[in-house]
Amino acid sequence: MKLVLGLTTALLLTLATAAPAPAADGKIALVAAENFYGNVAQQIGGDRVSVTSILNSPDQDPHLFEVSPAVVRQIAAARIVAYNGADYDPWMGQLLKVTPKPGRVVINAADLVHKQAGDNPHIWYDPATMPAVARALAAAFTAADPAHKDDYAARLKTFLASLDPLNEKIAAIRGKYADVAVTASEPVFGYMAAALKLKMRSERFQLAVMNDTEPSARDVAAMQDDLERRKVKLFLFNSQVSDDLTARLLAIARAAKVPVVGVTETMPPDQSYQDWIAAELGAVEKALEAGGGT
Repeated sequence: MKLVLGLTTALLLTLATAAPAPAADGKIALVAAENFYGNVAQQIGGDRVSVTSILNSPDQDPHLFEVSPAVVRQIAAARIVAYNGADYDPWMGQLLKVTPKPGRVVINAADLVHKQAGDNPHIWYDPATMPAVARALAAAFTAADPAHKDDYAARLKTFLASLDPLNEKIAAIRGKYADVAVTASEPVFGYMAAALKLKMRSERFQLAVMNDTEPSARDVAAMQDDLERRKVKLFLFNSQVSDDLTARLLAIARAAKVPVVGVTETMPPDQSYQDWIAAELGAVEKALEAGGGT
């Protein structure tokens, strides 16, 4: 993912030295690079925390994110910072370096699930990620505010229990559609597709798109053939990214009556993480049924 750092290093350093404003009402200030981590932080922290999410709109192309002075100030003020890692949001590493803060806790989700640069960074679609992030958040809040440790523990327990319906839905889809062939414009939904045991095709094509390189003519032809000849029962695409190639593949899929499902890299602002994932699983299940994926 290529992101635009819209500030010079000198400006970053200047802003980093400005006195950050504390969180309102003595709350623990947390900045999340992505809004799904911010949402989970709010669920765990409740009214004891003040959460700011930087990437927070599904209409926003995360690949074109541009750092602003406001973002620098927010990170400088944060007592806790949560971000994806695995080189998905590399701007966060730079900003953390130029906004040092004694005692600040940094939660790198990729580190928690043992992913690194070069791996598929869309780890929030891995069912193992959010439980690990939630536990790390609860531990960070408890360390910052030990007087309310029981509250954080209770909300953590509630959050983990709220994931059970998602896990049940994953198991149900996997039980019915395991080994069904599907494809995607890029590997945004890759970890969830693996959890569903769907047979993902055209992975070289997807990696090229993810890495901002041109897919080979052979890989493009293979993708088009899968869609035209209905060798796949579902085409997943990143609805936050618009380009000519994806538009062409969507047209081919629709002409061949291959069901399509758009997935996003940013959670809709009016939903919880649980609601967002449940909606996307529901859309995938419906599309597989329509595509005859049995």
